[in-house]
Amino acid sequence: MKLLAVDAAAGPCTVAVWIDGRACEREEHERRPTERILVLVDEVLAEAGIGLKDLDAIAFGRGPGSFTGLRIAAAVAQGLAFGADLCVVPVSSLAALAQGVAAERVLAAFDARMHQVYWGAYRRDAHGRMAVQGDEIVTAPAAVPIPGDGEWVGAGSGWDAYHALLQARLATRLAQWRAGAYPRARYVAELGVAGLRAGQALAPEQALPVYVREEVAKKMTR
Repeated sequence: MKLLAVDAAAGPCTVAVWIDGRACEREEHERRPTERILVLVDEVLAEAGIGLKDLDAIAFGRGPGSFTGLRIAAAVAQGLAFGADLCVVPVSSLAALAQGVAAERVLAAFDARMHQVYWGAYRRDAHGRMAVQGDEIVTAPAAVPIPGDGEWVGAGSGWDAYHALLQARLATRLAQWRAGAYPRARYVAELGVAGLRAGQALAPEQALPVYVREEVAKKMTR
């Protein structure tokens, strides 16, 4: 299975090529994704020794996260898929973040600004993939849902920004939180492979962001 994956939801823009479990990856930390993302795509394809038409699909981080980052990732996935006659596989950026954390239970959070976080609780399934428990939401840090049984690990920019509030809210449910974590394209690709096998592939024109905070997204498109 060969996938190209892109994500720009939270943190650096990341691009990866996944070939049968092996990933070639690049990142852009200079906050210039519109200038660099296609360069990163060319670099990872060259390192992998394949072209776009050799791929089975393109996976992208569909959100939630930065509105600008989500639109860039979706547009790149859409444009490349159209050009190479490929399908696209949307992957939750929160799930990709959780997938990259070495833990069985992860509370993934992105800083959503406006004193809120994008939030999701994930548990690793029998296949080693993170599955969401409930819904992905946007909420105040002091109002995040308290998860069920067991201890959980926190990760993501929401924890970096609001760890004191989140720790107070979750109390004994929280084992630890890990600073500086962000979604990486290699994990978008890993989850994208599973999505492709599960029949979740879409036509390129359906490569759309999922904002979660819909009322703000609607204002931006008027």
